[in-house]
Amino acid sequence: MNKILVDSNVILDIVTQDPAWYEWSATQLETLAEDHAFVINPIIYSEISIGFTRIEELDEALPVEFFRREPLPWEAGFLAGKCFLKYSRSGGARRSPLPDFYIGAHAAILDIPLITRNGQRYQNYFPKLKLIQP
Repeated sequence: MNKILVDSNVILDIVTQDPAWYEWSATQLETLAEDHAFVINPIIYSEISIGFTRIEELDEALPVEFFRREPLPWEAGFLAGKCFLKYSRSGGARRSPLPDFYIGAHAAILDIPLITRNGQRYQNYFPKLKLIQP
């Protein structure tokens, strides 16, 4: 079964039933579930955790049967740092979080697609990364 990394914004669209994005995100995951294993990493997990009071509630929202939890490869840390440095040197806003670069690097290092609705930065800094985006 093929893997696909699921960005936190897609999961949050579903968990929060976002009026603008729920339908797109839910449809994409439903379609992709037939032949993909959904992967999240500790950064995605932590970004989603902000909306939960208890870890048990978070784990219920992210069942391991549906979202495979994988660690970040060390190589992804190196690639994320290099891409973030390039971003910073080209005048990127300091408010932009390094975690997005880790997420892109994770998918790039594993050579798996990333489903996100914020694909522009990923396209700019990970040009070979396959994105599933609106």
